[in-house]
Amino acid sequence: MTKILAVLLILIAAIQVIKPLGWPGLQKRSDAWKLVAGVAAVTILSVIVSALFQGL
Repeated sequence: MTKILAVLLILIAAIQVIKPLGWPGLQKRSDAWKLVAGVAAVTILSVIVSALFQGL
């Protein structure tokens, strides 16, 4: 599930670079870094959560 979400957000970031989406906070092409930061945060969180539940 996490990989699907990461791929989806990366695709949205690529679309943002090509043509800005116009969503709140994503008005310019250069705002794609916010989406990439979100992908990184989701990935790191999923690794931490899966590591916590690994021993159960």
